[in-house]
Amino acid sequence: MAAPAPPPAAEPTPPAPAEAARPAPGDFAVIAEVNAIHFDFDRAQIRQSDAKILDANAEYLRNNADTLVLIEGHADERGTAEYNLALGERRARAARDYLVSRGIAADRISLVSFGEERPECTEHTEACWARNRRSEFLVKPK
Repeated sequence: MAAPAPPPAAEPTPPAPAEAARPAPGDFAVIAEVNAIHFDFDRAQIRQSDAKILDANAEYLRNNADTLVLIEGHADERGTAEYNLALGERRARAARDYLVSRGIAADRISLVSFGEERPECTEHTEACWARNRRSEFLVKPK
């Protein structure tokens, strides 16, 4: 009697397609021509007073089409770390959506949320917390 045939060799699993390479935050720099915006407590809506800042940021990006932008979302220390990361993400997305509505290509924009991890101010006051509720814009050449 013949021995049973060995099971077929398993096909190797193909590697997952590589995601589009995203620039590392360290590759970007803060420049004077592009400014941060701030948010109300527990909100991710663009304030009227910050729309002018975003319009100026969009104008800079239109005039410098070879520039990529990284939008960082930040939150103050109140709330859980997980909640603040999500809030920072919503803030960065709101800023991105505004820039896209002003003609900036979405593929030039990367987002990252730091939540409460990178405060601009460390005092436990409303004035300090207000400074930490922000989206910052960093740029680099393509």
